[in-house]
Amino acid sequence: MLTINETDSPDDGQNYDLVLASGSPRRSDILSQIGVRYIVVVPEIDESPRVGESGLEYVSRLAFEKANKVCQLEISDRPALGADTILVCDGQLFGKPSDFDAFREMITSLSGRKHSVLSAVAMSNRSNSGVLVSETSVTFRAISDQEILSYWQTGEPKDKAGGYAIQGYGSIFVKEILGSYSGVVGLPIVETCSLLNRFDVPIWQDLQSPPL
Repeated sequence: MLTINETDSPDDGQNYDLVLASGSPRRSDILSQIGVRYIVVVPEIDESPRVGESGLEYVSRLAFEKANKVCQLEISDRPALGADTILVCDGQLFGKPSDFDAFREMITSLSGRKHSVLSAVAMSNRSNSGVLVSETSVTFRAISDQEILSYWQTGEPKDKAGGYAIQGYGSIFVKEILGSYSGVVGLPIVETCSLLNRFDVPIWQDLQSPPL
């Protein structure tokens, strides 16, 4: 995996099939997990929600804009993949907390309740594009004030949609999950593989043939 800036150009001899339009290490881990050969280009886009925009509209738009922006940069002729994740509770969109007060408000709202996690994945080349979205229901147990403070002090919530990481310390709050675990992490595998297949991007490329 190679990470480059918008203004860089990858080595033409680089062995990759996809450009990941995201700096998220969780998304990189998932692509590596399924054996995709890729490089990373992190596009600069405005992630502010629009007035009246639903969670579904928001994640779909941002995932597409990330993939499309990388295609417009003409850094590579390989297809680009963008993704975005948002948490929704009572119609309110929960992104990444800006500070402890915002985090505490988020987690207090989620404590002992059910919420939805929407994860969109988009792929684009210079002639075609596609967007798919997974929706997962997550239920939290009751969370104490001391746990909220202690969790914030780990540093984990600061760059996570909804202020928690289901694959990390935040897993202790999860009572039930219905849907895509990888979608909550940040890249739904089923939807991702469907788009990879549509754009002829191979998987399992790092696996050796098993012995006969």
